[in-house]
Amino acid sequence: MEKKNLEFPDLLRLIDERSTAFRAVVAAAPGFDAQVPTCPGWTLFDLVKHLGGGDRFWAAIVGAGSADAPPAEAVAARAALDVPQEREALLAWLDASTQLLLGALRAAGPESGCWTWWPASQSPQTAGGVARHRVQETAVHTYDAQLAWGAPQPLPVELALDGVEEFLFTVCATPSAWPHKPTAFDFHTAEGRSWRLTVDGDGARTTRIPAPTAATGEDSDAAGASVHGTASELVLYLYDRIQADSLHVDGDAGLLDLLRAWEPEEK
Repeated sequence: MEKKNLEFPDLLRLIDERSTAFRAVVAAAPGFDAQVPTCPGWTLFDLVKHLGGGDRFWAAIVGAGSADAPPAEAVAARAALDVPQEREALLAWLDASTQLLLGALRAAGPESGCWTWWPASQSPQTAGGVARHRVQETAVHTYDAQLAWGAPQPLPVELALDGVEEFLFTVCATPSAWPHKPTAFDFHTAEGRSWRLTVDGDGARTTRIPAPTAATGEDSDAAGASVHGTASELVLYLYDRIQADSLHVDGDAGLLDLLRAWEPEEK
């Protein structure tokens, strides 16, 4: 049976859960000037401002409906963001930011169109697409905040399983031509889901593939590189939070460097 994406209510629940986990780190932090190793140059306060401001920005985008660009008011508000620095006020601001996003998503519904930065990807330009991406943004930044205090936790499994596909569909998919020899990258989770990212003159696109088994091993049309790890590890690798040497790689590991360095002209 084909595994389905997370339903819209599950996405909203996960945004709320990860936002709560993020606020827990902020509430427990001795201060907000700790450096975030996975966001070079950022302090924990910078990370708070980024995540809360992002929630408010996307709330405005979803609320505006279908558009060719983000609302000018939302862009201006994000540029002029005024964030409280006292702990309780900051936590209240963060919570309000999340509630603005969740409220906008609920009011719009998953099929409502809106501007996104991924028009040429495999992900829809809808409130549902925004919710799916914000789950991952919130989860990865919660990991960043935890790491700043030396206690990072793996991403929840249901979230991470959806996150591998969301990243490949949203961030990797493009019609821009791959500037190297055509190849494919397979991503296999220890939890039993797998995807193939094919790159060639037509761009990059992802499909779900059967997970390898002890009996079958890799597919006969082997990918140029196959990456194996838990779903959490794969998401963190794709977001450049951990390196490939933290995972098991079959095939030509150098291809992963080419993929990471690739900057398509059109997204």
